[in-house]
Amino acid sequence: MAGNSQRKNRRTSNKKGPQIGSGGQRRRGLEGKGPTPPAADRKGHKKNRVAKAVAKTNTKATRRPVPRRGGKGTSEMVVGRNPVFEALRDGVPATTLYVQQYIDNDERVREALQLAGERGGIHLMEAPRPELDRMTNGLNHQGLVLQVPPYEYAHAEDLSATAFDAGEDPLIVALDGITDPRNLGAIVRSVAAFGGHGVVVPERRAAGMTAGAWKSSAGTAARTPVARVTNLTRAIEAYQKAGIAVVGLAADGETEVQELEALGGPVVIVIGSEGKGLSRLVGETCDFLVRIPMPGGAESLNAGVAAGVVLYEAAKRRA
Repeated sequence: MAGNSQRKNRRTSNKKGPQIGSGGQRRRGLEGKGPTPPAADRKGHKKNRVAKAVAKTNTKATRRPVPRRGGKGTSEMVVGRNPVFEALRDGVPATTLYVQQYIDNDERVREALQLAGERGGIHLMEAPRPELDRMTNGLNHQGLVLQVPPYEYAHAEDLSATAFDAGEDPLIVALDGITDPRNLGAIVRSVAAFGGHGVVVPERRAAGMTAGAWKSSAGTAARTPVARVTNLTRAIEAYQKAGIAVVGLAADGETEVQELEALGGPVVIVIGSEGKGLSRLVGETCDFLVRIPMPGGAESLNAGVAAGVVLYEAAKRRA
């Protein structure tokens, strides 16, 4: 009996259960889904991928190019009656002239106020002496403080691109270890005088475009771009790849500056510091090393004077 019961249970368990209907799914699956979309609209199709790539390219082409910048310097304060007057007279950019309340209105103060008014765009702010003391960290401001905005550095590659676009051979000066802003300003002035296209300075351990550099440039910094780079050697190598010769000025140069024909073409002139000259890596990267003959026996020239001599030779060959 037990065996019959087990066989009966097995037969019962093999019976099919209740059938569940499709709910019309099979019928709907047979219905049409409309016309097949074009291949360019079908996701995953080769023509769809091509269409997306073309649209992306067209979008990039219609974007307006963004001008490149080499970064900004830091804002600066010029303090004292004579320095403020000289900065305003020499065209140093300024945003605000702070004048101490109840200041003695002497001739220099009147001249500074007159220059600021004539230039326009400079805000005149009256401030109590404690506020000026705080702004200048206790320096002897004599009641006048001039706010100089951060300098807008150019991009190094744009200096050569601007020259090429104008159909000219680039004439650029790169500075290696120049720490005196007055030397930088004097070199900017020489570059402008001899038709150069700009100056390149390193970001670290080098002079930047401060108020002192602006004054030494005698206003030429307004039309001569200065680019700042994080690595001078890499910037020089980029110029070389663009077909520009790199000429380093060194006391032990193999060629005298007036004998180098490369100065007549696209060239970057590298000037080192008066004491140390070119750094080792920069000197090894240069295509040529030239020297300035000095029959008078002087060991070296001021960096600004040396730059002027080489730029004169380059300008003479281009005339």
